[in-house]
Amino acid sequence: MGNLQYRHYESGNEEAIVQLWNECLHHDPITPIRLRNMVLLDANFDPEGLRLAYEDGRLVGAMYAVRRLLPMHGTELEPDNGWIPFFFVAPDRRREGIGSRLMEEALNFLQRLGRKHVFFSSYAPNYFTPGVDEASYPDGYAFLLKHGFAKLYSPVAMDYSLVRYAAPEDVKRLKRTREDEGYAFRLAQDRDLVDVIRFAADLFNPDWGRAIREGLLRGLPMSVIHVARFEGKLIGFCMHGGYEGVLERFGPFGVDPAHQGKGLGKIMLHDCLSNMRAQGLHGAWFLWTGETTTAGLLYRKLGFQVTRRFHVCRKSF
Repeated sequence: MGNLQYRHYESGNEEAIVQLWNECLHHDPITPIRLRNMVLLDANFDPEGLRLAYEDGRLVGAMYAVRRLLPMHGTELEPDNGWIPFFFVAPDRRREGIGSRLMEEALNFLQRLGRKHVFFSSYAPNYFTPGVDEASYPDGYAFLLKHGFAKLYSPVAMDYSLVRYAAPEDVKRLKRTREDEGYAFRLAQDRDLVDVIRFAADLFNPDWGRAIREGLLRGLPMSVIHVARFEGKLIGFCMHGGYEGVLERFGPFGVDPAHQGKGLGKIMLHDCLSNMRAQGLHGAWFLWTGETTTAGLLYRKLGFQVTRRFHVCRKSF
């Protein structure tokens, strides 16, 4: 065994982090650009929170702890909460206490800052997965349980093939019926942006509003956003490409609860899938929904298949 050193991130560590990440997290590889965009350029990034283990100049482990420095919405900084979005240890150096030491340092970092709860890994805006995928990383899930984390819930990722997609006739008829009742469905325009961002952030999730705003600033075209209005009021939206500019990644998507139960979500979902297929996309997928929620049941009924299951975990001090 060589000389182990534990320290925080320093400039120049990026290549080693990406290389070891891809060696360890085989179902969730990243590129240097994703590390840069999702971690280093995150407004909440603090080098002290990215804990690294080196042995004779070789990176053998990493664990990232983060707390909110920039509010997601309003002035809320979630002062009680911290997150661990990822960790990994070189395959040939596991079960030697390296991960435990990194965990100790990550938790100490968050405790010093007054955090009372630490989540793996439901960190917005820049999560790589909603939680730990037990099927892909059973040792990682066991490691979290060993260190006092408890499973809160298990969201799922779903995929849908668009190769033979065609909008169902019954959905086309339903759309015509709703249009006769006064509902309007169309692609978003500039005059919709303020309403869509506010609607997504206030009625559903602040991260949804952020994703829409930042996606458009990165050059995402308006043609990926579908809106629904009733008597001029925005009552729903549906889009793809909102996260990291990945066009096959579906969402976010929401319908005003006051207008649910009329098939509006189904109409917008199919409008969006039709649009995706017209662009030559071969699939639609998303990372996070509750399997038995209204949205989850809608996806399953349409034909989306569960492809991964994650466990969101929490440890409290």
